[in-house]
Order: sequence, then structure tokens, then C-alpha cells
Amino acid sequence: MTRSHFNLKSLIFYGVTIGSVLLLFKVVTAYGENNLKASPTMKSHYRLVLSENLPICEKSNVLLLNIQQSGVYLNGFLLPANSTKTSKLSETFSLGGKLQNRQLVLSGKVSRYILCNILDSQTQANIIPVKIQIQLADQGDFIGKINVSGTSKAIGLTAIPQKTNEQSEQSNNH
Repeated sequence: MTRSHFNLKSLIFYGVTIGSVLLLFKVVTAYGENNLKASPTMKSHYRLVLSENLPICEKSNVLLLNIQQSGVYLNGFLLPANSTKTSKLSETFSLGGKLQNRQLVLSGKVSRYILCNILDSQTQANIIPVKIQIQLADQGDFIGKINVSGTSKAIGLTAIPQKTNEQSEQSNNH
């Protein structure tokens, strides 16, 4: 006596299971396509032009903001605009933050030397907590503000995307 391996209950069970998995896959895919969007990719270099002098500096300094992005998470550091290369000092005091609702928020500690571009033994040792907020726009320069610890006033800034050497070389090759 031979028994059939295809009994009706098993076929119904497997059919319902496979159908449920396919339906669940379709629902999850539709949800993801409609509701989950990748965060915008940011350029890596921005020139920050301050609207007025920082309270801790005698004169306003144009800064360079270098950003590294991993999804919504950001790491960055500041340099004086006239600096030609990354200093170990700027990398030591980095900024961390997130990109959320088209707003970039970075905070961390920065040397007063970098903020004011004044090099002496006192400014190198003077480390200042900083918070930068920039609202991303679809085109043009970005507007934001910088808060320096110890002051209650936020200073306005304009973030201008900069071409890097790598981007310049790629555009020249095409």
C-alpha cells in the first residue's frame, strides 16, 4: 500500500504559507517605496561665511567645513579658510551630528585657533564647544547659524558648497 505524499491538508497549508509570504513581501515593498527615502548626499567641503564676528574673536574668520557622511550620520571638522591642508589639530577636535528633516546639525569641540585663525600658545590650548545648524536647500548656498559655548548669541552663516580637487579632476576628464 503506497501513500501519497501530497495529501490535501499539506497542500493547503503550503499554499496558504507561500501566499502569505508573497503578500507580506508585496506590502513591505510598497511601504518601503512610498515611505522610505535615502537621505540626500551632501558635498564634502563647505566654505562658511559668518554674518558677523564671533564673540570670542577680534575679527570674523571664513571657515572651511569638511564633512564625511554615512547615511544620516555626519562627522566633520573645521579649518581656517586660508589653510591649504588638514591640520592634525582640526582632526583632533571633530564635530559629530545628524542630517534630519533637511537640517544638518553638528556639535563638538574646536580650537580657538581654528575659529579665529590666531596662532599663539594660548589659542591652541583654548578648546571651545561649538554647535552648527544648517538648513539644506535644493539649490544655491545654505543658510544656518553657529553657536559658540559661553555666548548666548547665535551667529548667522552662509555655507557655500566647494569643489574638491577630486571633483575638479573628474569634471576635467569628462
